[in-house]
Amino acid sequence: MGNTMTKRDAPATERNREAILTVLQDYLPDQGTVLEVASGTGQHAVFFAQRLTTRYWLPTDMDTTNLASIAGWSDEADLTNLLPPRQLDVREPVWPIPSALPAPVSAIVNINMLHISPWPCCDALFAGAAQVLTQGAVVILYGPFKREGLHTAPSNEAFDEQLRSQNPEWGVRDLEAVLGIAGEQNFACQQVIEMPANNLSVVFDRG
Repeated sequence: MGNTMTKRDAPATERNREAILTVLQDYLPDQGTVLEVASGTGQHAVFFAQRLTTRYWLPTDMDTTNLASIAGWSDEADLTNLLPPRQLDVREPVWPIPSALPAPVSAIVNINMLHISPWPCCDALFAGAAQVLTQGAVVILYGPFKREGLHTAPSNEAFDEQLRSQNPEWGVRDLEAVLGIAGEQNFACQQVIEMPANNLSVVFDRG
């Protein structure tokens, strides 16, 4: 499906992948399929699948350029637990998750999406997660967040202004608002972990 000519490179993935991996090792279920929503270039998918070998990893994205890049990285890595990428827009009322997965979806991982997508995508993310996850499964988010309406660092405030100038529907989200959306779908916040570069990892479990 892909080749090295279609591979895209996002430097941020190289910088944050070790820190995110530590969170995944601590909080992902030991078995099952990890559904990565908004996989971007595919670099994270390859890196995590190589190191989380008791799980399957299913990368998804809504963008065809990203899907080609994911396929390029995946083909090169040739990992048995890294599943072929699939197109997924979180706003679809029913997510097109294949029924014939090698193991049930036990977790959803979503890295750096909420601040570069319209706010209704947060609703859609947890509504979709409620469809595909059973009790005891987890959702792990990573990215910049405001806390109690305030930015956690001047750099995040500047980043927020930059995002909103690019697209008024984008912006650093308020963590409490995200927790409220998650709670409506029966996802309880298990842990908020401070990460490098003023980001957070937020772990939810399905009640």
